[in-house]
Amino acid sequence: MTTPNNPLDIEKLRQDFPVLHQEVNGHPLVYLDNAATSQKPQCVIDALVHYYATDNSNVHRGVHTLSQHATDDYEAARSKVRRFINAAEDHELIYVRGTTEAINLVAQTYGRQNIGAGDEIIITGMEHHSNIVPWQILTQDTGAVLRVIPFNDNGELLLDEYEKLLGPRTKLVSVVHQSNAMGTINPMEAIIEQAHARGIPVLVDGAQSIPHIPIDVQKLDCDFFAFSGHKLYGPTGIGILYGKSELLEQMPPYQAGGEMIRSVTFEKTLYNILPHKFEAGTPNIAGSIGLGAAIDYVEDVGMERIASYEKELLDYGTDRLTRIEGLRLIGTAREKGGILSFTLGDIHPHDIGTILDSQGIAIRTGHHCAQPVMQRFAIPATARASLAFYNTRAEIDTLVEGIDRVLEVFS
Repeated sequence: MTTPNNPLDIEKLRQDFPVLHQEVNGHPLVYLDNAATSQKPQCVIDALVHYYATDNSNVHRGVHTLSQHATDDYEAARSKVRRFINAAEDHELIYVRGTTEAINLVAQTYGRQNIGAGDEIIITGMEHHSNIVPWQILTQDTGAVLRVIPFNDNGELLLDEYEKLLGPRTKLVSVVHQSNAMGTINPMEAIIEQAHARGIPVLVDGAQSIPHIPIDVQKLDCDFFAFSGHKLYGPTGIGILYGKSELLEQMPPYQAGGEMIRSVTFEKTLYNILPHKFEAGTPNIAGSIGLGAAIDYVEDVGMERIASYEKELLDYGTDRLTRIEGLRLIGTAREKGGILSFTLGDIHPHDIGTILDSQGIAIRTGHHCAQPVMQRFAIPATARASLAFYNTRAEIDTLVEGIDRVLEVFS
C-alpha cells in the first residue's frame, strides 16, 4: 500500500522478511502476533550469521583481530541505540536480556537503595506482569507500598487519580508507554512532568512502543527507559536499559563476575565504569549486533512513516472488526497503537485462536501477562491481533474472514 503522505512500498518491504512467505496449515501465513515478537528482516539474520561465521570472539578481552572486530561491532550497536532513542551518552545504555531484566535491574539496585518501609511506588492498572511483580517483590522485602493508577472503560489512565496518588512518600513511578493488552498509548510527557515536579524519578516500560513510534528519551525526560530487541525486529535475548548517568553512577551492581570489575583481590573489589558495571559475564554479542542491524533497518524505513502507516492500518482494522456482530474490542483509547484485542460472544479466545490458526492466521490468546486488565473488564482472556508495518489491509480482511468462520463453527 502506498499513500501520498506515507510512500511505503509494503509489498517490497515484505520481501525483506523471509518467514512471511510460507504456508501454515495449507494457507498463506498471516502473522498478527507482533506484540509478542516481531519477525526479522534478512539483514538481521545476515548480521547474526556474519558474526558467528567470521568474527566469533569474546569482546573487550583480546588484542587479536577477531576480538577487536567483535568489540567494535558490539559497541557500534550501543551507539546506534543511543542515536535511535536520542540518549546523551553511550554509557547510559546497559545491555540486558530484555525489558523484564531491565525493570528487575532497576528494582534490585535503585529500588533497594532508595525505597524503604512506608515508601510508595506508583504503577498503572494496565501493566504487564513484568512491571508489577518486581515491585511486589521489592515491597514484600522492604515494607514499601504499591499504588495503582486506575483506567476507564476505554483503557485510558485517570490522570486526576494519578495526581492524587503522588505524595511525599512516592519514591518511583514506573509506567508502561503502550499497553500490550489494549494498545493504549499513555501520555508519558505529562506523567513524567507531574512526577518530576515533586522530584520523583520515572521508569518507562517501552517494550511495546519502541517498534511503533519515535522515541526521544531526552524529550521525554524519563529517568529510565526499558525495551526488548525482539519486538523491534531484532533477535531475542537482547534488550536495553537506558538510565540517566547520575542515577546509574549511584546504583550498585546488579550481578557480579567478569567485565563488571576494575580489579579484584581477596580483600576488596573495585567496580568498572558505566556501562560495564552492570554487564557481568560474557554478553549476548550476536544479539547486540543483530539489534544494531535492526535499528539500521527501521531507521532506513523511517519511524515516522512506520507510525503513520500503522495508524492507517489500525483504523482500518478497527472499522472492520467493529462491524462484526458480537465482537467487543477491549481497549478503545483515543491514543492507541496497533493492538486489536477482542472477545467474541461467549466463544473462548483459545477456540478463536485455534480456528484462526487452522486458516494460517497467527494471533495471541490469553491474558497477555496482564491479568489485572482482564479482571478490570471481568473477562478471562482476549484474542489479540497485533500489527506491524509489514501487515496489510488484505491480511486484516483475511482475519475478518477467519472470524466469520469461527462464528460459523459456533453457530
